[in-house]
Amino acid sequence: MSKNELDFYNQVKNWDFSDIKYEKESLTNWDMYEILNKNAHKEFRILDLGTGGGEKVVKYFPEVKEIIGTDFSSEMIKTANDNLKKSGRKNITFKQMDNLKMTTEKNYFDIVVARHTCIDANGIYDTLKDDGLLILRGVDKLDCWELKKLFHKGQAYNDVKPISVIDYENILEAGFRNVELVPIHVREYYKTKGDLLALLLKTPILLDFSEERENSNLELTIDMELLDQYIKSHTTDRGILLIRRYYGITAIK
Repeated sequence: MSKNELDFYNQVKNWDFSDIKYEKESLTNWDMYEILNKNAHKEFRILDLGTGGGEKVVKYFPEVKEIIGTDFSSEMIKTANDNLKKSGRKNITFKQMDNLKMTTEKNYFDIVVARHTCIDANGIYDTLKDDGLLILRGVDKLDCWELKKLFHKGQAYNDVKPISVIDYENILEAGFRNVELVPIHVREYYKTKGDLLALLLKTPILLDFSEERENSNLELTIDMELLDQYIKSHTTDRGILLIRRYYGITAIK
């Protein structure tokens, strides 16, 4: 991860979207946390990559022997530790780590979870026990595509290969078996322009993130006239429509 990416995530500090008013409609029956809780046992060790501010871990992860959440941003980890103290949960540790240079123990975890983050499939394979489970949820190239086309930029906008395919192929090449890739389609409806703008300022949707190029321009500028144009053409009775494209992958070591 480049320095400007780290600067961006340090500035964001957390992924708590509770103040953003929106509703969502999932069109795909694939839920990361449902899969996680169904497969976890109380003696398991779980690794969460790209943990952000730790909100999802303390809220949705099962009670198990050990959970380690990692993030490249030190500011994210500070936020995660603050959220951990408030939660009162035990057996959870947050620490700073680069996903692409993993330092976790080999053959240690029963489940590895990766959420909206870059991964090193070989590193995940090494840190999982035999028959261990990988659960991955990512943001794909066509996410918010109408918005990206209007702005002529955005996460993976100029990449040739979809992020989902890159991850899928890397996971296969690492030696995983029973690898399944599921496209996830979601409609989100934002109550106001301010709610949509808050999302865009807090996520890399309109940033020049690339899976194919090492250097990305992460200076966030939002043309408000273009945003107003998008809002005008995508306002519905339920709110401002944003079509999301995610993907889910499960695999066994």
